[in-house]
Amino acid sequence: MTSKANNQELQQRKNAATPRGVGVMCDFYAERAANAELWDVEGRRFIDFAAGIAVLNTGHRHPKLLDAMRAQMDKFTHTAYQIVPYASYVELAERINSLTPGNYPKKTAFFSTGAEAVENAIKIARAHTGRPGVIAFAGGFHGRTMMGMALTGKVAPYKLGFGPFPGDVFHAPYPSALHGITSEDALEAVKGLFKSDIEAKRVAAIILEPVQGEGGFYAAPADFMRGLRALCDEHGILLIADEVQSGYGRTGKLFAMEHYDVLPDLMTMAKSLAGGMPLSAVNGRAEIMDAPAPGGLGGTYAGNPLAIASALAVLDVMEEEQLVTRGQRLGDKLQEHLKELRSSVPQIAEVRGVGAMVAVEFADPATGKPDAEYTKKVQQHALNNGLLLLTCGSYGNVIRFLFPLTIPDTVMDEALGILAKAIRLA
Repeated sequence: MTSKANNQELQQRKNAATPRGVGVMCDFYAERAANAELWDVEGRRFIDFAAGIAVLNTGHRHPKLLDAMRAQMDKFTHTAYQIVPYASYVELAERINSLTPGNYPKKTAFFSTGAEAVENAIKIARAHTGRPGVIAFAGGFHGRTMMGMALTGKVAPYKLGFGPFPGDVFHAPYPSALHGITSEDALEAVKGLFKSDIEAKRVAAIILEPVQGEGGFYAAPADFMRGLRALCDEHGILLIADEVQSGYGRTGKLFAMEHYDVLPDLMTMAKSLAGGMPLSAVNGRAEIMDAPAPGGLGGTYAGNPLAIASALAVLDVMEEEQLVTRGQRLGDKLQEHLKELRSSVPQIAEVRGVGAMVAVEFADPATGKPDAEYTKKVQQHALNNGLLLLTCGSYGNVIRFLFPLTIPDTVMDEALGILAKAIRLA
């Protein structure tokens, strides 16, 4: 019987067997996890404020999700929905259609990854409008596929060495009060694209994250979202809300678009949709979703039955455990905790968030410039003390918090104590 490999041995094997292009943040290896905690192969415990990059809003290994997948495994694991369909796919589509904002006929199609959902949303928009152009925003992240990279508004590390990218994709600034970009500035930049880069009648869609994820957890102001909706209506352009990271209770609503008084035409979702299983979706107005011809959408694994079963259980858990409300409460508690630190930590430039989608941004107190080095120190100090955090932002100077919404109060309090020490001692 061979002995279990330790972290150092696994790291050496990883470096020899896998490419460096798959960037890995941690140098330890997971062995088991439960709710908001995980343990590595050497028995060390960590509180997980990364949650698989916002995938585990219902926590690691929620019992109801496991039960749902076990029950499905006893029936079948794969038929390819496009060959032999199954009722659970239809049921999940019906439930999502009823839960997404907008009281009009809607349809939903399932895929495997967030990038795949984004790609298909663009396909649907182009098929419906007969137009090629797409407008996205600086700081936005929409995936690592070719179209996903074209839409993503951040070069390093996502686009380095991978071009050329699909054409007819254009970018405008995203509003940020901290960085002096108003809603009016951003809207005027979109209008400027119509004058300098692509005529409005050639634009199929404008795509944005209601709250940018990788970009730094900047929330779109309400007047900006209204302005985009008005531009889209004026020129026959579709508005696509990328809710891959902001969906499923992360912002104190089931979907971030519920915070606004305007509606998108299409929405993409993934990550916490199936609680850790690979599943994504495009949801939208029925007449738009029906634009592609039969066979134009799909994928061999799209809407995998195990993932569908997990996603149905996620919706049950969200409702039964009132995770949307809980997320808002925990997010408010975290923001209050961070704001109390501002008086003693001048590097804190801003604390912001919507619901449980909270971030803290660091800047040099003397110059006001983004301070990525300080941010890394905070992250490393927290990690050394058992708290897993993620950075983000165009300058790498933002820490984002993606704890499971199911995190026990005692574990949350423990994490906040570690966080406070990390921010003070970095």
